[in-house]
Amino acid sequence: MPRIIIVMGPTASGKTARAIELAQELDTEVLSCDSRQFYSELDIGVARPSAEELAAAKHHFIACRSVQDPYNVFTYEQDALACLEKLFERHDTVVVVGGSGLYIDALRNGIALLPDPTPELRQELQRKLKEEGVESLRAMLRVMDPEYYAKVDLANGVRIQRALEVCITSGRTYTEMISQPLPQRPFAVETVVIERERETLRERINLRVDQMMAQGLETEARRVYPLRHLTPLNTVGYKEFFELWDEMGSPLPLSSVQQQQVADAIKLNTWHYAKKQLTWLKKKK
Repeated sequence: MPRIIIVMGPTASGKTARAIELAQELDTEVLSCDSRQFYSELDIGVARPSAEELAAAKHHFIACRSVQDPYNVFTYEQDALACLEKLFERHDTVVVVGGSGLYIDALRNGIALLPDPTPELRQELQRKLKEEGVESLRAMLRVMDPEYYAKVDLANGVRIQRALEVCITSGRTYTEMISQPLPQRPFAVETVVIERERETLRERINLRVDQMMAQGLETEARRVYPLRHLTPLNTVGYKEFFELWDEMGSPLPLSSVQQQQVADAIKLNTWHYAKKQLTWLKKKK
């Protein structure tokens, strides 16, 4: 039976380097599960593999679509499975790497087929989220699916919105819909988890952010500023610039003091994100 080896770990732990090492050792290719590295407009801020790294091992699902081209985990699951089917024609093993837990789960275990809402419903929920805040959507979810409400991250407006879309469109609870039997995979799964001491991980995060700033992250963020309303741009490494520029009224060049302010915010938010990843990994373990 063919197999995939999934390389997991928190952000800045060294997943890309380890995945490339494995791919070279096994003479195979790498499939990415990073939900932000899909987008061609995002490079420095999402720590996309460098040209040298991409040359060291062939990667799939890197810079393969535009942020203006909607993509979701359900479509990704089908695309990734189709890609694996082709890769298994010439490789017994494929290395999978990524920090997006939802996308890893979709590939590894499958994900329930959930209905898409009408454009009107999605726009209305997005309007409520923007104008009334996540509290308005929380109140709706508490009534429609109290079981999911009790365990969802109540600060994650996008996830709450998606659950409401499913509830309203299907007429069933989100909990019921995601409890459907999942398909069996035609490949074996092995997992490599990269672990770092917390102090070391935070140092690696801070160093990476400093490197991103030196590589021109501000210029990259300025280039995508007009697209900041799109979901893929609601991302650590970009939104910190957007918030400051919105206060300023335009994406003007930042002073050294402002650059440090943004860098510090990115470091802090990345650390918070890494801690969420560690919690997710601990549960999976």
